[in-house]
Amino acid sequence: MHNPHMTKSRQDEQPPRRNWVSPLGPDATAVGRAAFDRAGFPDPSLVLRWAEIAGDETARLARPVKFSQGPHGGVLTLRAVPGAAIFLQHETRALCERINGYLGRPVVARLKFVQGALAARPALASRRPVPAPLPPDDPAQSYRGPERLTEALRKLAQARRTRPNMGS
Repeated sequence: MHNPHMTKSRQDEQPPRRNWVSPLGPDATAVGRAAFDRAGFPDPSLVLRWAEIAGDETARLARPVKFSQGPHGGVLTLRAVPGAAIFLQHETRALCERINGYLGRPVVARLKFVQGALAARPALASRRPVPAPLPPDDPAQSYRGPERLTEALRKLAQARRTRPNMGS
């Protein structure tokens, strides 16, 4: 008696091959997420957009290496070039405000500095086009509110005008 479910092709009989290269693409997101999770970062953009958040000068002197929850809120550990930690300590309040403003909620309550050498940042080619000036009739020009919000709305409006097909 012949059972069609018992029939296997020759390929199915071979054991899986070992030590073969497999594509990294499907696993890259999981590997990246695991690395950020090990360092305690709930939001990877804090690391990935550090220069944008902290400013070029601060990013040149210090980089985030770890995030943890302390008894009084989040503690962001920054590796700073030797001697820069003292300078950056005076900028702690302003830096925490910029970080929390970027994240949209009070996540970082305190900064902790450790001294160490920083790996050189790769030079990235500027992919951003120069923002177009806003016309006087743009709604962002007429908004009257807190200065930081007004500036953010203007930057958003400029970005929308610079990128094709945005908002269409």
